[in-house]
Amino acid sequence: MRHRPALVSAATLLAVVTVPQAAAEDLPERFTLTGVVRDFKERSVEAGHPDFEKAPDSGFGLYCGNIARDLDADGKPVFLGGGRKVSWQAWANDGGNWFTIAPHMFDPSIDQYPASFGPYDSGGVTSAESFSQWFRDVPGLNLSRTLSIDLVRQADGLYVFDSATVEPYASIGGFFPIDDELYGNSPGTPHHNYHFTVEIAAEFIYDENAGQVFTFTGDDDVYVFINGRLVIDLGGVHGVTSQSVLVDRLGLEDGQAYHFKFFFAERHRTQSNFRVTTNMLLEGSDGQTITAAYD
Repeated sequence: MRHRPALVSAATLLAVVTVPQAAAEDLPERFTLTGVVRDFKERSVEAGHPDFEKAPDSGFGLYCGNIARDLDADGKPVFLGGGRKVSWQAWANDGGNWFTIAPHMFDPSIDQYPASFGPYDSGGVTSAESFSQWFRDVPGLNLSRTLSIDLVRQADGLYVFDSATVEPYASIGGFFPIDDELYGNSPGTPHHNYHFTVEIAAEFIYDENAGQVFTFTGDDDVYVFINGRLVIDLGGVHGVTSQSVLVDRLGLEDGQAYHFKFFFAERHRTQSNFRVTTNMLLEGSDGQTITAAYD
């Protein structure tokens, strides 16, 4: 009988991904990604958004398959519905090293452990229209400002941003970049601004010899697109969850530049965790279609 891979941390999974020393000497110590954070009010208050503090009908958890595989003409993700609750994530086998991956990225010719699913469910999204507002400036519904995160190169060559260790987030107990800003904090204790999205656009050069990988670990919804294709699908309202994309599987051309787009939503009390780990050198894209709108 086959046994599924043991559940291990994202850090353990990525420990096998390193940068050759010769190449590492030429890499920067850190790089900065800048995007937009959009603040929303929760659904129970006046002018609140229906998707924030909305529990999925099938309960909290990971939901995949609700988002289109391609971005729309504005470079935004599209909600289709028809997704399902995930009971067990798919695993990719990369030369004997295992990574949790989006179910649609599973390759049966290489991998042994596909995802298993529960009920069909939208993952706490009211409609395609409500979802389309997550990553757009909508007067009267959200407020926004720019947001930057620094990824710092580790001894093994991986770049990491981790809200559990980076200030001010480590001291306040989570990834809360707009506490006391924009619409302000949610009522109750802990007292944080829990309802927001983050959108980041960047570019990178594909290197077929580098074993490039990108991993997100956290909550809630996260969608990553490379070259316009959905490669990480962490939908729903859930606890800390990880997915990776193994870039070598995407059929890219060595030495060419490709677009990278990252979409994050924090929709529910009481946690907000945000960890990025990668050996890709991501650079801010001049072609971002996002703007910061202030009240």
